[in-house]
Amino acid sequence: MALIRPKEIRAMRPDDIRAKFKELSDELMHERGVAAMGGAPASPGKIRALRKNVARIHTIMREMQVAEAVKAAAKAPADREEKAKGRKGRAEPAQKPKAAKKESRAKKEDQEEKK
Repeated sequence: MALIRPKEIRAMRPDDIRAKFKELSDELMHERGVAAMGGAPASPGKIRALRKNVARIHTIMREMQVAEAVKAAAKAPADREEKAKGRKGRAEPAQKPKAAKKESRAKKEDQEEKK
């Protein structure tokens, strides 16, 4: 099992990358199952190489997702500003003042002492 170079992965189409990821994940699961049953793998370093290839492909897939998200965010900066303006006008949820919290705690303690 040879390592797949990142340059080779990036040259693939997204569908091919997902297919390769699925194929390697299935093969890794099979090899782990064989090892768990007590069988010796065909090559001692095969599981390690599979793990690294799966991780490498997963990393590049994630890089692609982040790049798409950055592109989408760059296209619509006005939307974010409008949403931020809408949030500024809203009131914050009311909180109990600290004195009220202390009073309620004191009431609970008094009730416990009476019991």
